[in-house]
Amino acid sequence: MPDKVPITSSELGSLWLTYQEKTMILRMLEYFIEKADDEKAKKIMTSMYSELEGFISKIVAIYEEEGAVTPTGFTSQDVYKDVPKLYDNGFDIMFVRLLKEISMGLHALNISMTFREDINILFADLTALTQKYFMQSSQYLLENGLLVRSPFVTMPKSVEFVKDNDYLSASSINPFTQKRTFNTVEVAHIHKGIESNLTGLQMILGFAQSAKDKEVKKYFFEGAELAKGIVKELSELMIQENLPVPQTAGGNATKSTEAAFSDKLMMYCTSLFCSFSLGSNSLGTAFSLRNDLPAKMTIFTKDVFEYAHKGAKIMIKNGWMEEPPQMITRK
Repeated sequence: MPDKVPITSSELGSLWLTYQEKTMILRMLEYFIEKADDEKAKKIMTSMYSELEGFISKIVAIYEEEGAVTPTGFTSQDVYKDVPKLYDNGFDIMFVRLLKEISMGLHALNISMTFREDINILFADLTALTQKYFMQSSQYLLENGLLVRSPFVTMPKSVEFVKDNDYLSASSINPFTQKRTFNTVEVAHIHKGIESNLTGLQMILGFAQSAKDKEVKKYFFEGAELAKGIVKELSELMIQENLPVPQTAGGNATKSTEAAFSDKLMMYCTSLFCSFSLGSNSLGTAFSLRNDLPAKMTIFTKDVFEYAHKGAKIMIKNGWMEEPPQMITRK
């Protein structure tokens, strides 16, 4: 039997990113499982934890086979399970659902950058696991009134084609013509933007009130204001169109000021959410044809990028940013 082909740079990088994300998720699940008092939510998270642990073992095995050092990622030192609840009931599954959204995008990208069959299979299996728990989380939240569906719409009876450039404008060139309403694709991205930022807002408020480092605490409060601003602007767009605005019926941060997670883990988690937001805003810009939407999304992207960059500097300053495997310097 021929020897296995050595892993490529893109495969090593994809495995490294996956290890970072999954070890973070495992630590957060340990806390949420400990604090869960809803048996169905606890069952979802416990099952997910068990399956994710197996994938971590597979990644470690590949690293060892290749003679590469295993990344540090996040360990038991990054979670404090004996502190009071940092979030109300429901947030745990709201958070899991959003993490699974992020993971679906990451795994799709990773599969496209890998070549070796065993690694392709690993990411394909991770994709299936991610989809399973995303759907379970969605159904749980819907059943408990914690997830708002996007607006319902009258079904089209005919196919229409765009007839003039007014379709691209937020306000018609003709002052006597009413501006175009949003199409369903645009509403989908606006609704998703509000939903994601509402969950992110509660997450970062919990981080802000429990962070130990003063600079980190201030950074998280700045992030909360950024999320509030995005929710406010996107909600105003929905209101202008007489569309319902998604809201959360629970899952808020409690009054606890005791940290459930290390500042290092919370900073990485925030960085991950910023990366997800940048990708979502880019998609929203690409698929929105009314020109006021890409303009807003571009501003959001700029603000989130600057916020993420500031966070990276804080992580570097505190020695919390683990370096990905480097290429050989040939100069």
